[in-house]
Order: sequence, then C-alpha cells, then structure tokens
Amino acid sequence: MELFTYFYEDELKRFFIQKPVPFTKYSNRELLSYGLGATLYMPATRPNIHQEILSKKHEGLTSLVIDLEDAVGDGELNSAEDSLVRELLRLHVEYKKGFLKYEDLPLMFIRIRNIDQFKQLAEQLGEALNLLTGIVIPKFSAEYGREILQMVREIHTEAHPFYAMPILESAKVIQRETRMDELLKIKTLLDQYRELILNVRIGATDFCGLYGIRRNMDTTVYDIAVLRDCISDIINVFQRFDSAYVISGPVWEYFSAKQRMLKPQLRQTPFRERYGDEGLKWRTKLINENMDGLIREILMDISNGLTGKTIIHPSHIKVVQALNVVSYEEYVDASNIVKAYDGNNGVMKSDFSNKMNEVKPHYFWAKKILLKSQIYGVLHEEFTNIDLIRKEVYV
Repeated sequence: MELFTYFYEDELKRFFIQKPVPFTKYSNRELLSYGLGATLYMPATRPNIHQEILSKKHEGLTSLVIDLEDAVGDGELNSAEDSLVRELLRLHVEYKKGFLKYEDLPLMFIRIRNIDQFKQLAEQLGEALNLLTGIVIPKFSAEYGREILQMVREIHTEAHPFYAMPILESAKVIQRETRMDELLKIKTLLDQYRELILNVRIGATDFCGLYGIRRNMDTTVYDIAVLRDCISDIINVFQRFDSAYVISGPVWEYFSAKQRMLKPQLRQTPFRERYGDEGLKWRTKLINENMDGLIREILMDISNGLTGKTIIHPSHIKVVQALNVVSYEEYVDASNIVKAYDGNNGVMKSDFSNKMNEVKPHYFWAKKILLKSQIYGVLHEEFTNIDLIRKEVYV
C-alpha cells in the first residue's frame, strides 16, 4: 500500500524528488501513524465491501473505517454486524485462496460501539480479524477506555499488529469546565498503551451536535468558536514535543454542488500565476465541486500540526493526500536542522535565504516533516501541491 497509486511511474518521477514509500500494517508504528492519509468512513450496512476492496474501487485509498456507530441506526445494528462479519469472512476466503495479500489491503478499521460488541465481533471473525489494522473507539473516555485498550493489547502481536484510534468527541471534552481534566486523564491512560495508539482523532460532528451547530460548506472547524477552542486544547495536550501523538484532522461533510451563500475561499492569484486562464477555469471547477472549503480546512489542519483527515467521500482522497505532501523547501530545511542538532549549532540561514532555522526550536517540527516525507513524498522544487490536485482521478 502506498499513496498516489493513480499516478503513472513517469509522473511520480516528474513530480517527486523523493517518492512515497510503500507501507502496510506491519510497518513501524511511528511511521504508520502518518500513513492513514484520507481515511474513508463507510457504514457497515454498505453491501459488497469485500468486492470494493478486492477491485480497488476507490483510487488512492489507503485507509478505511467500517462504521458500526453513528452511521448505523439502532434498528439496523444486528443486520449491520452480520453484514460486516460476512464481508470480512468473504475477504478472508479470498486471502486464503491467494487472490490477495495483507500487503494489498488498505489499513482497515472497525468503529465499534462498546466492549461487548468488540468481543462478539472478535469471536465471530476468528482469523479474519487479522485483516484489520485495528479499531476506532468513539466517544473515548478515561472512565471506560481502559477495558477496550486492554483487549486491544491482548489481540496485538508482532505477527499481526492491531491498533486503536480513540476519537475525542464527548461532552466532557468539549465542555470547558471538565475539558482539561478529562484530556489529561485520557492522555495518562493512552500513555500506558502508547505502543497500541496509532493516532488520536477529533469528532467535530459530535462536538457540534452537542451545541445544535452544523457548519456549512463555507465554514471550517476553525471558524466555529467553541470547536476551535477545544481543538486548541487537544493539540496542547496530545502534541507536546516530549510525548506527542499524531492527531488527525476532523471530517469534512460536503461533496455535492449546491448554491453558494458566501464568496469562494480559493484566491485567484495562485491559479492565475501558475496556469493563466486555464488555472482560473480549474479553480472554478474546484469551487463548483465544493472543494475550496475542504482545501482551506486542510491547510488550517496542517498549520495546526494535524496530519491526514477523516473523509466521507472518495473524491476527497486526492485533495487530502496532495496537500500533505512535503515541499522541497520544507524537506531541505528539516534535513539541515536535524543534521545540525549536535550541540554545535544554534541558528543558521535557510538554503533558500528567506528565513532563519533555529535548531532547537525547530527540531521537533523537522523530525515530523521527515517522517511525513517518507509517507507522502517530497516534491521537486518546481512543483507545488496544486499540481498534484490537478490530476484527474476516477471516483
């Protein structure tokens, strides 16, 4: 599994000075935590999931979550569980026949409701559980999270790694009077199971729902005050340099074209300067597909240190992955900073003569950039992330 499989080999060589490396669930956990990219959610009621995976229906997909929680109504839960088990058992049969390898699979997770459901599914799946990379734990709390993490630890082996991704989306996390206490308790708990935590996810939709808020296609999570403050505190607690976790960007909900209420969020200048009139036409296409809000939110995610994103439509895969690719300038700066981290260097001018690189303050950033560069690759100096988004991808 690797990113940008929808590019031909000659295109990869043209765009990337360092191509993305292949990865699987067996890759180093620290590296793998950056590898989820655009994580596609699909309800467990969806038919023929195993066929979609076998046929690689969604171009560029590297991770998916089969959802048994909010995406499934209470009245259809039993049929959803049966369907999920049936689909994964079918996929396992194909594996046993040699029609696919573990290395061919995207990183697959089940979003469970509770520990009892988790136990039931693990028993029903048997060896087919090894097809999964792990579980997603919604509304994760310090009070109830330990039992689930302990079960994950019992399943996890070197031969078949199995990880957890907690979602922070409960009332205790969003409400100011309980937030910091709950976040610190969750952090303490996760630290005890650090080797099993792939990344920490943010449940923006659930947070908004607690306040009767639904953002529109012109509004990012950073424009919702109560959500912005909460995300800030999550970053503060879980992304500290001495014990950091990878935090994933929250879901973007829109994918269909509707009448706009506000002006588009993509500036004309970068498109006009790079592609002229053709660039302006392409900008209009992105706006018509409601991609401008997504692009703006991803850029804000990256600015705040978040990596990857939850998505609900395959058309988002390309945009999330393209915008997370490391630029040549970032890569050179990060490499120079890491090389200079020997106690003999304090500050030095960037090779691009446009900034100062302070070795100690920028070291943690530089290490993250080099990890991201392995998964997402590094662009040649003459190309930008916009060039990658231009690639037409079948959805």
